[in-house]
Amino acid sequence: MTPVITADHLTIRFGEVTAVNDVSFAIGKGELFGFLGPNGSGKTTIIKALCGLLAPSEGTGTILGMDIRRDAAEIKRHVGYMSQKFGLYEDLSVSENMGFYAGVYGMTGAQAKQRKEEILALTGLEPYLHRRVSVLSGGWKQRLALGCAIIHSPEVVFLDEPTAGIDPVARRSLWDLFFQLSGQGVTFFVTTHYMDEAERCGRVGYIYLSKLAALGTIEELQRLPEANPAGTSRVQIETADASMMLGSLREMEGVREATIFGRSIHALVETSEIERLHARFPQSTIETIEPSLEDVFVTLTYQIMKASR
Repeated sequence: MTPVITADHLTIRFGEVTAVNDVSFAIGKGELFGFLGPNGSGKTTIIKALCGLLAPSEGTGTILGMDIRRDAAEIKRHVGYMSQKFGLYEDLSVSENMGFYAGVYGMTGAQAKQRKEEILALTGLEPYLHRRVSVLSGGWKQRLALGCAIIHSPEVVFLDEPTAGIDPVARRSLWDLFFQLSGQGVTFFVTTHYMDEAERCGRVGYIYLSKLAALGTIEELQRLPEANPAGTSRVQIETADASMMLGSLREMEGVREATIFGRSIHALVETSEIERLHARFPQSTIETIEPSLEDVFVTLTYQIMKASR
């Protein structure tokens, strides 16, 4: 199957600063692809390059077979973009915002009217159609932002931290919409800081210090050798006071990393030291586990930081 989105050794520099360093990946039709990384790691810069808004320093990419260097103007007609910061017009109504964006994409008359009705049915915005956007809640604003981003029926949609700052119920509702559109063949490229959102994606990429550090399904990432160093085991420690235990645990020989995870502690320890761990904390429940997605990214980050020193 021909990929819908590709990055081919994509490198982007701003003067002496390399924002994106030799990044390559391919995303298929209808895929919901998650992209994670700390602020400043290059996520938004990659989106801008793929949308034709920023010329790569080296390498290239494609959207629907169109080259991001040569076909930037045409690419913009086939993609939708939604950011974490609400970018619509708060002094206008829901209807006026939708009409404006339909006009931006050259939609008029019956075509614009039909598409507007489809967006209202999809997002549930009809009760708020004539309400000024400034009085909407964050969740409804993001539904409107999504509706305006897809009003021209794009085949590819870029979502840059689309659920940042909205409540859990609104987040889940938005993701239901993403899944519904994905099932209709729309390809999504989603950046997020939420691990639970990343785990909903078919595949996930992790970028750190401008380089793509990992790429794969959740199961593939959990089995990465880099996340499971030879001679180590991942353990979960259930204890009455995780914060009290954490400091002494980190000081133990053979404990490579440890962090609080909910009411427990996840630790990467040398397998030979697990018996000593049981002896040191006899009142705690200690069991071997598969690494969570967060565990994987923390381990990879520590390794990259150590290698870059």
